[in-house]
Amino acid sequence: MIPRDFIDTLLARVDIVDVIDRRVPLKKAGQNYQACCPFHSEKTPSFTVSPTKQFYHCFGCGAHGTALGFLMEYEHMGFPDAVAALAQDVGLPVPESGEPDRPKPPPALWDALEQAAQFYKKQLKQTPRAIDYLKQRGLTGAIAARYGIGYAPDGWSPLRQVFSDYAADALAASGLVIDGDNNRRYDRFRDRIMFPIRNIKGQIVGFGGRVLDQGEPKYLNSPETPLFHKGSELYGLFEARAAIKAAGRAIVVEGYMDVVALAQHGVEFAVAALGTATTPIHARTLLRHTDRLIFAFDGDNAGRKAAWRALENSLEALQDGKEVSFLFLPEGEDPDSYIRTHGQTAFLQLLDTGTMPLSAFLVRELSRDRKLDSQEGRAAMIKDAKPLLDKIGAPLLASLIRRQIADLAHLQADELGLVGEKRPQTTRRAPRPQRRPAPSRVRSLARTLLMNPQRAAEVDPCWLDVNDPLSGHMGELMAWLRDVEQLSLPAIAEAARGSTLEPLVDELMTDLLDKDDSWDWNAEFDGAVKQLRDDWQRRRWQELAARPLSSLSTSERQELAELARS
Repeated sequence: MIPRDFIDTLLARVDIVDVIDRRVPLKKAGQNYQACCPFHSEKTPSFTVSPTKQFYHCFGCGAHGTALGFLMEYEHMGFPDAVAALAQDVGLPVPESGEPDRPKPPPALWDALEQAAQFYKKQLKQTPRAIDYLKQRGLTGAIAARYGIGYAPDGWSPLRQVFSDYAADALAASGLVIDGDNNRRYDRFRDRIMFPIRNIKGQIVGFGGRVLDQGEPKYLNSPETPLFHKGSELYGLFEARAAIKAAGRAIVVEGYMDVVALAQHGVEFAVAALGTATTPIHARTLLRHTDRLIFAFDGDNAGRKAAWRALENSLEALQDGKEVSFLFLPEGEDPDSYIRTHGQTAFLQLLDTGTMPLSAFLVRELSRDRKLDSQEGRAAMIKDAKPLLDKIGAPLLASLIRRQIADLAHLQADELGLVGEKRPQTTRRAPRPQRRPAPSRVRSLARTLLMNPQRAAEVDPCWLDVNDPLSGHMGELMAWLRDVEQLSLPAIAEAARGSTLEPLVDELMTDLLDKDDSWDWNAEFDGAVKQLRDDWQRRRWQELAARPLSSLSTSERQELAELARS
């Protein structure tokens, strides 16, 4: 439901070579670029990317498409996610219209959260106890202001001071208040340090509140609302974007205080999940912002379990060329306490030298407590490994880890199909490449029409040879091209997505890769039209000449004479 004109604008701004090269290194090969296909195992490159046609095609396994199609295939994204990722790369805001199943939240919800945030900030300035707490945690006023930290006063309904209509639906819908028994309404957050949670646009979508003294729960988050989905949002990402880009890495910590404490000490590229394990959406979001992602956890058993959940939820988001690693802090330490005790330099050194790659952590945990000197132990390890390996979204990394697992099991990698094993919905079995025949006259016409859609009106459908298998689709194709005549090649390919013409357009796009930029498509079109018209005239003459002259109408006799002279 994303507007078609936005897709066209996006594809015009995106360079497919850049999009693919950041994930699969490409090499120049004539006018195009090549690589070994990321979707099947091969030794000789058959994966071709055309910068002029903004299209890729593997002549081994048949994978093909635009920059959007590549992201959907390679990163396992849905169409809206792929659009959002490309739009973010080129700085285009995705239109919020066109999503009937996701009604736009009413402005009253945004306003309520913003007013509450301003109230909490004012209350912090008027509450020495809350200020002292933040000072004891090593935070300055500047860092508190940067993150919009505030304080929710104690009492049942302090927000009555802000909202004259305390019964307004927006207060409950935004998660600020709770409707209790007997129609009694009260504030959700009371006597807590308040951390506004912002989306990537900087809009407040919810809050996290931390108790000042002892109490449960230690952290309290906004509930799920039309604005706030904790499995999608990351605390501190809006504030950390520039620092993540500058540092070339992002670190995921467990709490709000860890994020602000690290920022207080100059480590500003930290974010936190919102009271839940890291989700696949979190991982994909962060790996769009950086090529290096670090998860920081306590070094105890609970920290290791949390790290394992983060690993499991990151596997699908992995990409070859990007690094995901884990930092296990000394027991009893968290990022907040560690950087306050040891300082910024020591913490950064820990990030540089003390992390464990995801692959090493995966193999370590799979082999932990296994008796790998027994067949049963090795079989149990492989049984647990296979579903995890199948989820890995980075084909090369998956193959290397498979090889390592096979080595631990004292097997040749191919004995269990561990290396190059087909993963559901991601890889293809490569057929033996075949020389493609020269295009028929109808096919030649069809592919030139993709390059010159405005000339579709020049073709008379009666000229088409009914014996050519493609002729049955040409009428539909030409009518469709007359409607999209101003579109670029990749935009045409995306416009065909999901339609009955998609397979044909994809095939024709692949044909175009055979020709370099100097190819005269207008001349090929003129030649194809002339041949088709001449062939039709010959067939028509033969048809009329085979009939008795007495059976021909006056117009048919005149037509026969004209065909004989041509």
